[in-house]
Amino acid sequence: MKKDIQKVAMTSENIENDNLQKLRAVFPQFVKDGSIDFDTLQAFFKKEGILAGVEKYGLNWAGKSKAFGDINRTATGTLTPQLDESKNWDNTENIFIEGENLEVLKLLQKKYANPGKIKICYLDPPYNTGKDFIYKDNFTQNVSDYYEQTAQTKDGIKLTSNPESNGRYHSDWLTMMYSRLFLARNLLKDDGVIFVSIDDNEVGNLRMIMDEIFGEENFIGQLIHQRAKGGGQAKYIVKGHDYILVYAKVLSDKFSLKKEKVIQQKIIEKNGIQYLKNDDVVRKKFGKYDKSLGDRRCFYEELEKYKGKKKKQEIDEKLKNKELFLEKTENGMHVIFELTPIDEASSKLYSIIKVLSEEGKKDLEDLGIGVFDYPKPVQLIKLLVEAGAFESNNNDIVLDFFAGSGTTAQAVMQLNAEEENTGNRKYICVQIPQGLDEADGKTVEAKKAIKEAIALLESIGKPTNIAEICKERIRRAGAKIGKGDIGFKAFSLSSSNYRRWNTLTQEDDEKTLIKQVRLFLEKPLIDGYDKKSVIYEILEKEGFDLNSKIKTIKKDGITYYQVVDSDKEMAITFANKLTKEKIEGLELPKDTTFVCFDNALDDTTKVNLMRNLAVKTI
Repeated sequence: MKKDIQKVAMTSENIENDNLQKLRAVFPQFVKDGSIDFDTLQAFFKKEGILAGVEKYGLNWAGKSKAFGDINRTATGTLTPQLDESKNWDNTENIFIEGENLEVLKLLQKKYANPGKIKICYLDPPYNTGKDFIYKDNFTQNVSDYYEQTAQTKDGIKLTSNPESNGRYHSDWLTMMYSRLFLARNLLKDDGVIFVSIDDNEVGNLRMIMDEIFGEENFIGQLIHQRAKGGGQAKYIVKGHDYILVYAKVLSDKFSLKKEKVIQQKIIEKNGIQYLKNDDVVRKKFGKYDKSLGDRRCFYEELEKYKGKKKKQEIDEKLKNKELFLEKTENGMHVIFELTPIDEASSKLYSIIKVLSEEGKKDLEDLGIGVFDYPKPVQLIKLLVEAGAFESNNNDIVLDFFAGSGTTAQAVMQLNAEEENTGNRKYICVQIPQGLDEADGKTVEAKKAIKEAIALLESIGKPTNIAEICKERIRRAGAKIGKGDIGFKAFSLSSSNYRRWNTLTQEDDEKTLIKQVRLFLEKPLIDGYDKKSVIYEILEKEGFDLNSKIKTIKKDGITYYQVVDSDKEMAITFANKLTKEKIEGLELPKDTTFVCFDNALDDTTKVNLMRNLAVKTI
């Protein structure tokens, strides 16, 4: 009987198994006994141009296999709610997570992937300049190992710099980025988009790994972000720009990337609606400024002469369908024009964006915070977020897992507020608690800013790390914006609440083994566990939203926690003894997942319960 009762998930999604099932769904003949049959696969595709030979195009580096291992290894940690660190917990849908982003991305997979839920991902990762920090992805058993191996201090984690003298200078950076980008793609909606800021050091390598992960066919473009001016003391070239690589999850007809149009055309009103009038629809010859033939516009009477019969037929059809209109001019001919409702008007992103880092510094100074040399300006992120969700800004989620000082969070809140009742985007920001150290400043100005940030955090009794700076910035920015969803739920990446198996040695006897087995059966959770933390661990590993509504209910002597997501429901109880009658008295909906301790149910009760409820045990 027990084999029919499922245990609640204790780890994140198994990416390796998930991808195997996707392959099985499309090509079942290539998967046999739970493994890929490469002989059958090669035989099927053995024709010129399909299978790559010994020499093939691509990027390889020392550590690429480790990146795949990092992807496939499940996460065992949990996201513990931090109510005291949060703002407007009960009403907000924004999320801030303090922790190592690779583990966090894995924990987000069950809910936010397959299908993807993230509309926009913006990243400003370490640029690998030789002084930037590289994340140590060498923990294997538990998230607590990570904190030990990365020299966690009282106030934060001290990450490792990556000097150019390192023999794996580029390799270490690529290994770090590959696994995170792979997991990020899983989280994107099919019409989603990712923006990644980078400079000259790794732009070529980043382009190649993103081509591999996202597909070259989904590359949108490489934006140039002008972030500085001046620089007369530069040795060779004044470098005043970075890059932003832009990729779609799936580049299809549904994908759009637009920005609000700067109104330059004539505005007319028709039936109470304001329209932009564009009378430059058809031109005699290509070229915006070519007036060599008089008026560059091609009048209706000139269509066949300059554009041919087929084009005239096309225009006539659009005139018939009221997609285009005619207006008589002074010369007696008719100009062709189109009307666009002002609220639908948009334009494309230009490949060069000028938003100086000075503005990013001012954004922080206006909030009484200053830390980084080149903080991303709020205006830049607002532009990207607006472009990525121009036609669907309602409840879209923006993800930033290198959150830094929190520019993305402020940009989302500010953009929503500016759009009054229409802006309702949400953010998920992730930042490792990287310790602040005055010595890490690259310039005198940066050292001074870091020193001031440390003093600020100490004055409000917070640990001196960047995650705390990020949360404080979000609080202050929200207070200044003053409307919309300006709160956030704070979570911290922590060790699991499930009891961890202690590895036995040759010296351990049978009694030690029996004692440990009994402990796992009788007390599957760690000593002194917090119920709210356990509830969140269960819901995140069972694929429920971190914004699920949780309600405490007491009925017939049983206390249980009702967890409601948009499309499913779960009931969790920590009762030590349960009977069929007691559980039936709760009158739970038939499709509810009921979670309890395994030893709280006898075999007969389990059998009876499974007829009406999906039962899972801890």
